[in-house]
Amino acid sequence: MKVSILQEQLARGLGIVGRAVDSRSTLPVLSNVLLATGESRLMLAATNLELSVTTYIGSQVQKDGSITLPAKTLGELVSNLSPERVDLTLDNATQTVNVKCGTTNSHIKGISASEFPRIPEAGNADIVLNGGQLKAMIEETVFAAAREDTRPILTGIYVHLDGNVITMAAADGFRLGVRTATLNQRFDKPRELVIPARTLSEVARIISDESRDVAITLPGERDLVQFSIENTVVSSQLIEGRFPDFAAIIPKAFNTLVQVDAADLLKQCKRAEIFARDNNYSARLTIRPPAGPGEPGEVLVTGKSNERGDNEGLLDASVEGAALETAFNVRYLIDVLSVIGDGTVRLESNGPSAPGVLRLAEREDFLHLIMPMSVNR
Repeated sequence: MKVSILQEQLARGLGIVGRAVDSRSTLPVLSNVLLATGESRLMLAATNLELSVTTYIGSQVQKDGSITLPAKTLGELVSNLSPERVDLTLDNATQTVNVKCGTTNSHIKGISASEFPRIPEAGNADIVLNGGQLKAMIEETVFAAAREDTRPILTGIYVHLDGNVITMAAADGFRLGVRTATLNQRFDKPRELVIPARTLSEVARIISDESRDVAITLPGERDLVQFSIENTVVSSQLIEGRFPDFAAIIPKAFNTLVQVDAADLLKQCKRAEIFARDNNYSARLTIRPPAGPGEPGEVLVTGKSNERGDNEGLLDASVEGAALETAFNVRYLIDVLSVIGDGTVRLESNGPSAPGVLRLAEREDFLHLIMPMSVNR
């Protein structure tokens, strides 16, 4: 193998596939990145056997070949090379690659490409979504997925396809995020799958501002879901099991409705979090209806620490229904308000022991539910 490529492109490619490298595996080859040439392109690939990422980079190929190189070593070297042409030359006898860039000359020992697991090829697209839309859907749900493996099904994001609507949902037992979007195609029969949250986080990370469409290949004979993003393919195993019936826990009505500026509420939650972290991150929300005609309602956000003090932040709000005093994990509020951005957030509740449902006044495609905590006096 002999190939020439720009340092910037090689560094970007290694950054794309690097997250799929399994550095803790007992198989040394899984700590490596596969490099292979073909059709005037250099292919980079990495896998942990559950998630595989492949990207193709335009290059000048003088001699075809393939090799796997230690991901960490190659990544660190390339990121520190000067921004010019990089020449990669493989010595098949020693399975060593000479890396030459400007006045820098390095040699990296590798493992034969024949020992690398087979990388899935991209399948035919079943769905095509706008890149920005898919990225937003992921970012507005993925943070609600469970981090621990005690209930593996909750470490994934539930995807439901029915008619021309796609629904994504994530839950960790304390909160639930739901996002919907309209498709350009229809599914006559509903389909559902649970994709690892880590996989979708990688998909969102790879989607750039320039990414237009993302082609999604649904599981068929192979139990794989694939995302084709320009010159990159992400392939992932699914999570087996049945996702909880989250629709059953979403209240159909409410006793109290609050509408408040999302950015202002986020600022008050961040201030309350400074003190609430000593109290299991519990922040109290005191909601008061208008005192009289023409007056605003109020939302008081309180974070308290018995050792360090407390913080109170008062916001004007539109309040309908009964007064309410409840408490939530302020980190969960910060998470959801951070992805909402600007706009008006609606908070619906049926009382201090009921979940809080957050929606957007300007959109109907987003819902977030947070279970309450005990109210600390």
